[in-house]
Amino acid sequence: MSDETKARVEDVLDSGMLADGPEVRAFEEEFADYCGVEHAVATANGTTALHAALEALEIGEGDTVLTTPFSFIATANAIRFTGAEPVFVDIDPETYNLDTDAAARVAHEHDVDAIMPVHLYGLPAAMNPLQELAADLDVPIVEDAAQAHGATYHDKRAGSLGDVACFSFYPTKNMTTGEGGMIVTDRDDIADAAARFVNHGRTESYEHATVGHNFRMTSMAAAIGRVQLDRLPAFVETRRTNAARLTRGIDQTSLVTPTEPANREHAYHQYTVRTDDRDTLQEYLDDHGVGYGVYYPKCIHDQPPYEGVDVSAPEAERAAQEVLSLPIHPNVSDKDVDRMIEVIHDYDTKQN
Repeated sequence: MSDETKARVEDVLDSGMLADGPEVRAFEEEFADYCGVEHAVATANGTTALHAALEALEIGEGDTVLTTPFSFIATANAIRFTGAEPVFVDIDPETYNLDTDAAARVAHEHDVDAIMPVHLYGLPAAMNPLQELAADLDVPIVEDAAQAHGATYHDKRAGSLGDVACFSFYPTKNMTTGEGGMIVTDRDDIADAAARFVNHGRTESYEHATVGHNFRMTSMAAAIGRVQLDRLPAFVETRRTNAARLTRGIDQTSLVTPTEPANREHAYHQYTVRTDDRDTLQEYLDDHGVGYGVYYPKCIHDQPPYEGVDVSAPEAERAAQEVLSLPIHPNVSDKDVDRMIEVIHDYDTKQN
């Protein structure tokens, strides 16, 4: 949080307009411009963004949404909140995103009503095949872009690749508002419906056309977000630089480093490697003072709320046992990256 951020929050406090207001409208406009879309609707967090987007598409009871089982549980929970059910599809083991061949097969078997790809770890999903599938089925695409701020696919930003997209501004994301989310779209109907839904179904001061929630963003959160958005390109560039240095340093070890397919630009929310002996690697990193995270140690369908869901996802289940993420965020120094490279090489030598 920079001094400019603190000053902007103080300005909001001094204004007395702490809830939804002009600061939020300005953030929405700026974020829409950044993504290259017509509309943005700010929300309280990324989960509410997903929920409101699905409601705006009139996804509900009896509907099904094709998505990945290898994501944070909010992806599936948002579908359930509408009354719809997730249909899980296995992942591509190299990108950790939806396997598009499996998606096409499962989508036709289940007569799905929407497709929700997740741009996992900051790498956009293979959107061209998914767009073709959606067009063939005549269903919308909802991008879960919670981790993909600044990522691109064929030079288009994540958030502009489907009918509607949703971002999270949780503190661990590439940019933050503390808590917050954003819905972005080129479709007027989705933007209007989402804006109503996050504000009690309101059309005017005390006129409510539909049932809705209070999913609004505060002006203080928007003030933080506007400064963070200005800094986002630098944040992403630092992540990419750290990721490239780390890949060069450990690419010849036994760890499988992240991939970046042609025409995709990874935003590196996470730098995720995989190994068939994660427990031993974790213990070695712990012993040598190197931080890490495991995203995600369980597939969504292995969580209690989704027990009994019919799914075949061996690649997702294998990834859940093998992935581990190393720190490459903007506060990681060159010295930190060199230390990680040194420790991983020492680990690899001892194991092999």
